[in-house]
Amino acid sequence: MPSQQPVTQPFAARLHFVPRLLRGPQGFLVRVLRRYFERAPGWVLLTTIGRRTGLPREVLLPCERIGDGSLLVISTYGWRSDWIRNLRREPRAGVTCAGWVIGAQAEIVTGLERKQALVSEHPFFVPMPIGFLNLLHRTLLRPLTVAFLRWWVRSRPVVVLRMHADCSPGAGDPS
Repeated sequence: MPSQQPVTQPFAARLHFVPRLLRGPQGFLVRVLRRYFERAPGWVLLTTIGRRTGLPREVLLPCERIGDGSLLVISTYGWRSDWIRNLRREPRAGVTCAGWVIGAQAEIVTGLERKQALVSEHPFFVPMPIGFLNLLHRTLLRPLTVAFLRWWVRSRPVVVLRMHADCSPGAGDPS
């Protein structure tokens, strides 16, 4: 897996302090709506292994589910996101589905052509991936959504999470 970071970072990488400021409110939101996010098709609760501490770190991310059972995630803040930096160190992760933590292997896609092909084939509305908006962006607005996503991923890593065959509770718990 290539670990080269692009020279140019997206503008959002400069705003990386925002998710750090929102950790508390996001944590509260996840605790209150956990059962929803565990089952929601446009969201994933991703558990990575902290690159410094070795402790499990959970983050809520928008995603697209791919037909083969994989998940597609785009790093809004580029290489500055803690979860992407954790996956670079240790690609084993856990994905919470219906209360179970299922093991997953992360592949960080850095090649522009492959990233663009993935988002062209599996477009989703990154800012708020909920049913109606995803439906709208997959049908009526698909050409605009695909064009935007192909531009969006130019300076951002894309992650494909492949689930492991063992889907028992805690099977992929990276702790």
